[in-house]
Amino acid sequence: MELDQALARMLDDMAVGGAPWGAFEREVSEARNRFAALIGARPDQVAVVPNASIGAYQVASTRDWQARPRIVTTTAEFPSIAHVWLAQRPCGAEVVHAASSVDSYTALIDRKTRLVSVPLISYQDAARLPVAEVVQAAQAAGAEVFVDAYQAVGVEPVDVTRLGCDFLVAGTAKYLLGLPGLAFLYARAPERADHTPRLTGWFGRVDPFGFDPHRLDFPAAAARFETGTPAVPACYAANAGLRLIGGLNLSAVRDHVSHLGELAHKQLTEQGERVRALPPTQRGAHIGLVDRDPVALGRRLAERGIAVSPRGNVVRLSFHYYSDAEDVAAVCGALRDDRLARARLP
Repeated sequence: MELDQALARMLDDMAVGGAPWGAFEREVSEARNRFAALIGARPDQVAVVPNASIGAYQVASTRDWQARPRIVTTTAEFPSIAHVWLAQRPCGAEVVHAASSVDSYTALIDRKTRLVSVPLISYQDAARLPVAEVVQAAQAAGAEVFVDAYQAVGVEPVDVTRLGCDFLVAGTAKYLLGLPGLAFLYARAPERADHTPRLTGWFGRVDPFGFDPHRLDFPAAAARFETGTPAVPACYAANAGLRLIGGLNLSAVRDHVSHLGELAHKQLTEQGERVRALPPTQRGAHIGLVDRDPVALGRRLAERGIAVSPRGNVVRLSFHYYSDAEDVAAVCGALRDDRLARARLP
């Protein structure tokens, strides 16, 4: 309902007459401000970008990899981020992969390390990585830290000051209840970089409405990482979602989704399903259901009105504040029926 109303309001703004750029700018600014408040940042530390990959690239492209070439990432990194780091190798970067433990990270972090990338919650099995400890080890070696919080923001408290990270990225298409096409890049000190961004556009200027084709200037704020016109419909949708999320007790949401994940884990295991799930204190808001053909299973569940995400060899079952025990019972029942139906096939 909130999303429908937000998009209807966008259409109204476009139909009023004249160019609706003022309304569009207000939506972009509101989205920036609401996300900043959600993660404990200042609005000038947040860039509005199209997706998490662009956010990662804007960080990578402004770093010099010659003196300190090492990027420490992890095998648990979502490929959309991991591939950006790999693409820096022609620029001199050396990419190494840690496991998900503190010891694995610290063994690879040294004085050659420029950037350490660590997801807050892993995308497949929702493993909670030791971000604070990794940040401490990285900063002791003089390295910067990039955090992918896509699988966390919206279902648990996230505070960039407490994490101590240099960069954090998250998007609106998941737990922030928005649409694809919009993400946010937090930069603790946006102006500290070796290079100005290679990818830019008119929203990355000091005055986007200066329209000077001869002048390439960058603001000191995180807006320096922005490019062209943002996805305006996604901004309207983002504000609808962020208003909802901003009114929640995210500590209570975290406890709620943890309980539902444990309930689903128990019931599915009792049904004979193979479930990939860490203990509640070590995981985020989803669990992984192992299947031989996750894409096909996801399609069959969608036909029953159950939305899941195939990721590698698992079907990801995610929970939010509006999920309840009836939803768990529904997915368990649908899986039971599906397995029985498949068993009857010749």
